[in-house]
Amino acid sequence: MTALTWEEKEQLITRNLQETLGQDNMRTILKERDLKVYWGTATTGKPHIAYFVPMSKIADFLKADCEVTILFADLHAYLDNMKAPWSLLQERTKYYEAVIKAMLASLGVPLDKLKFVCGTDYQLSKEYTLDVYRLSSVVTQHDAKKAGAEVVKQVDHPLLSGILYPGLQALDEEYLKVDAQFGGVDQRKIFTFAEKYMPQLGYSKRIHLMNPMIPGLAGGKMSSSEEDSKIDLLDSAAKVKSKIKKAFCEPGNIEDNGLLKFLKHVVYPMFKAGEGFEIKRKEEFGGNQTFEKYEDLEALFASQELHPGDLKASVEVYVNRLLEPIRKVFNDDFHRELTERAYPTAAGNKKAAAQTTGENTPDKVELQVGQILEATKHPDADTLCILTVDIGNGTKKSIVSNLMAYYGLEELKGRSVVTVTNMKASKIRGVESEGLVLCAFNKDKYEPLVVPEGAKIGERIIVEGFDNTATQVAQLNPKKKVWDKIQAELKTNADGEALWKEFSMLTLNGDRISSTLKECNIK
Repeated sequence: MTALTWEEKEQLITRNLQETLGQDNMRTILKERDLKVYWGTATTGKPHIAYFVPMSKIADFLKADCEVTILFADLHAYLDNMKAPWSLLQERTKYYEAVIKAMLASLGVPLDKLKFVCGTDYQLSKEYTLDVYRLSSVVTQHDAKKAGAEVVKQVDHPLLSGILYPGLQALDEEYLKVDAQFGGVDQRKIFTFAEKYMPQLGYSKRIHLMNPMIPGLAGGKMSSSEEDSKIDLLDSAAKVKSKIKKAFCEPGNIEDNGLLKFLKHVVYPMFKAGEGFEIKRKEEFGGNQTFEKYEDLEALFASQELHPGDLKASVEVYVNRLLEPIRKVFNDDFHRELTERAYPTAAGNKKAAAQTTGENTPDKVELQVGQILEATKHPDADTLCILTVDIGNGTKKSIVSNLMAYYGLEELKGRSVVTVTNMKASKIRGVESEGLVLCAFNKDKYEPLVVPEGAKIGERIIVEGFDNTATQVAQLNPKKKVWDKIQAELKTNADGEALWKEFSMLTLNGDRISSTLKECNIK
């Protein structure tokens, strides 16, 4: 096999990228030796089919004789709004490694050319920690927030963890001893942040390679939190067919077309010389046709000479060709159990919950469906109101709340709410409060959790796997701050479901408590 020239290596490294920062430096290195590149992925949601886009570029890097490191950024996953709780970090890292190896094998990439590294293997070291402190002495809060704007969830009062995130990613370049970092163009602000601040610590400015963002099947960004926008790597052939049939594929539209972009960035780079994308259709509609160049396929679709239905049917064939080897790898007890541990289903949650012990678990909290009977203004606070809440069996609780800042008093009357009813009464601005109304909140809104239709006043609410309805729930001890520690793990997920850690909040019928506010904290 003929060795590649440095120009050929550069072409492989940069093809299909949206932007390259530091290309002159890259050419200087390639003239002397092979490039060292890393790609990092935070181990949060399940990898989906869009992960083939970076995998395809990693295949290009390997073809260009690059030394490639894949970083499983487990610590970053926790820092980004705790998208992966500590209890699941290790299992999700194992899942990511297994699924990425299966993806690369599906693309025909030899794994012996790759190095896999886990972030916590070195990010907790003394040297790395000292560099985090050194970095914090030169980085402004403004620059840190700006750097993470496209990646870390933005709120008015951000957690310090999200502000640290960009700096840690910048330091990874030095500690992985690479020449270049690869990522999506949504990482650009972090990349330029690294270029600005790494030299201030005495470290060299790295090259940055950026992929374009690929539209999802429904149009817009492909997201693991939007079921119809993506295909899971373990979806069956029938599910693939169903999702591709629903995919947004407007005749002649080549811009907001996730199917075409997937072909350009994943399928075409796989082809060897002489291979092409095959469209199969009846003779009266143009007959079978093979496109060796993506540009020819795109031009035909743009001219509306290729029907969206024919494109979808052909894409389905290639998607299943990529996914079938991954399905086979995960079709055994080891990989099924790994998947369940990393992303617990309802049954798995009960098992995992049984292994969660300690006094700061949600079975220590008595949650009940309540109905607000009256809402009056607090006599000594303009933003507080006093709620009279019926919790069943003739019992009413007086609860001081800040909901008056977001709702009219009449709006609150008659509303069903989730209440914490085993708290010790305490005075708030001189008025005794006997519990809490649980609310999801973001910078713009504060909203009581939504109780499913049919739930009865006084009905107990449980956290999945922590059923406390058979026992008398003791009053929470305010001195031990049990509620504070439990409340810190309450949140809504990307679907608006109310969770404690990864466990769902449910009625006794199994209906989920929810909110219109997604990926928010609850208190």
